[in-house]
Amino acid sequence: MSPTEMENATGTFMFVLMGINETATNKHIYFAFVLTAYLFTVFVNTTLIITIVLEKALHEPMYFFVCNLCINAIWGANSFYPRFLFDLYSQVNLISYYECLIQICFIFYYVFCEYTSLAVMAYDRFVAVCRPLKYHSLMTPRRVLYLLLFTWGFSLTEVAIGAVLTGRLPMCGTHLHKIYCSNWPMVRLSCVDFTGNNIYSYVLIIIHVSEALLIIVSYVHIIRTSLQSKSGWAKFMQTCLPHLITLINFNVALLLDVFDARYGLYQKSQAIRNFMAIEFLIVPPLINPLIYGISLKKIRTRIMKFYKQQIKPIS
Repeated sequence: MSPTEMENATGTFMFVLMGINETATNKHIYFAFVLTAYLFTVFVNTTLIITIVLEKALHEPMYFFVCNLCINAIWGANSFYPRFLFDLYSQVNLISYYECLIQICFIFYYVFCEYTSLAVMAYDRFVAVCRPLKYHSLMTPRRVLYLLLFTWGFSLTEVAIGAVLTGRLPMCGTHLHKIYCSNWPMVRLSCVDFTGNNIYSYVLIIIHVSEALLIIVSYVHIIRTSLQSKSGWAKFMQTCLPHLITLINFNVALLLDVFDARYGLYQKSQAIRNFMAIEFLIVPPLINPLIYGISLKKIRTRIMKFYKQQIKPIS
């Protein structure tokens, strides 16, 4: 059934996700692989969340921020995987206008919250390494709560403004060259001028580039301070390096999606475009908890202790 026929039957404007066509020949293989990745992503992030919540020794600002990152990873996974699995399982690569807009909002929230969380974590590490004597007076439980609320509230505000700007646009096209709904490809299908959306995208770029600069400046100071002593460098390698790897991983993944959104139509291979588009939704939520679980000694020790306790009754 075409999008026009579907719209006439249901009264709802429909989009065609053209990227799904690339998976048509091996849908069952893709479905099994994607389902495994989804379940494993939820499992590793949930493991870290439960470990941090239950272990009082981990009730410190850094671990609360790691927990927040894991919660956001599950949010990001749920914004992409369930719909993609449904599209792989079904024979229809159509999605309604409102479902598309909701998915865009969910993915946007994941991206904005992730970036702001990484900036907050950089500030936390800066205070811990460069102002160690003031750390506990600055990073009080109340301040940690305020920073978390700011991360969620600020990201929600960004999404709400973007949703209003995109939701006001009437659509003339139906074909999205993606395997999921993305804002810029949807905006380009509008019948009217979308200068307001373009300006807002530049505002978002300025905001998050500013956060990136804050992170870079923080880490310049952190590395400079850490190099002054062996113990400082050891602390950097144990607590700051995982955050730095997470940051680089997410930025590279996000840049691939930005390049795809802006210049993807010039790519001949739909498979390459699909990879560029979904890398930031699949790799960071899957890899980040593994990085923190392996690199941070306190988390690694608690997880190993928990599983040893579970194995003993069985044996």
